[in-house]
Amino acid sequence: MTTYRAPGWLPGGHAQTIYPLLIRPDPLPYHRDRWETPDGDFIDLDWNVVPPASNGADTRPLLVLFHGLEGSSVSHYAITLMRAATAIGWSGVVVNFRGCSGESNRLPRAYHSGDSDEIDWILRRLRALCPTRPCYAVGVSLGGNALLKWLGERQAGAGDCLRAAAAISAPLDLTACGHHLARGFNRIYTQYFLRTLKRNATEKLRRYPGLFDERRMSAANSLYEFDDVVTAPLHGFAGADDYWRKASSKPWLTGIRLPTLVLNAQNDPFLPAQALPLARQAAASVRLEFPRQGGHVGFVTGSLPGRLDWLPQRLLHFFQHEV
Repeated sequence: MTTYRAPGWLPGGHAQTIYPLLIRPDPLPYHRDRWETPDGDFIDLDWNVVPPASNGADTRPLLVLFHGLEGSSVSHYAITLMRAATAIGWSGVVVNFRGCSGESNRLPRAYHSGDSDEIDWILRRLRALCPTRPCYAVGVSLGGNALLKWLGERQAGAGDCLRAAAAISAPLDLTACGHHLARGFNRIYTQYFLRTLKRNATEKLRRYPGLFDERRMSAANSLYEFDDVVTAPLHGFAGADDYWRKASSKPWLTGIRLPTLVLNAQNDPFLPAQALPLARQAAASVRLEFPRQGGHVGFVTGSLPGRLDWLPQRLLHFFQHEV
């Protein structure tokens, strides 16, 4: 069996995290499929093949990807993973969360780190659409947290939809993650996210005047302040503390019954290493893998200018040979 390591050529988690953001992989010729949600909104799914039109006898594996905060199907990790899946003959689909496909969603709500009900609806619809296919799911960062929470909540019932799953750089403890991002150099990531979060929130206010306090939103200088005024109330939480506590996936790891890979680098600037779970804090079906290098969804390897192929190969090896 191949032993997977993530020896980055870039020193430290910051370089590992920032470098992939500067890389623009060639876009894939996605096939877009729009789904109407039960509450009158929509999501867009981008497939690496023509979307299945009806229940068929196709047995090709299906790989589902849930992206991270303000990510989409054009995020570097989405493109590299879908390209790797295509190369081995797998079908793949990137689920763009509400408002992340290039078009604002219709409702005041959008998506959040603990949106396991949305994960459930999507995976069950995919299962009905592709009943003969072995299905695997990957969640990255925010998407990984939501996926892990769903796995822990549904326990053995998750097997109705999936054969196995993986979470990459998930912010398992949102409180530890949020406060860590408010310190020192890590604040550069906070400002990176706040730029698009505030832009999208401003668009929401134009469509729904008075939805939240615009002054507080504009003045927010941390994810805590933004979540407290926007994310939490729009999604039924009392505030940022309530949201971060209830949406964190770490307490749900003991309930997971499917083979699941949890991959977090120890030098991830989003989540301090001391917040990573111990073996006793996860079920036996969960493989905890915490390489020393990798940053946040980085895992850059090789000599300059570096490669981003380690992560998709690690994921596919897990699904093909370790499940």
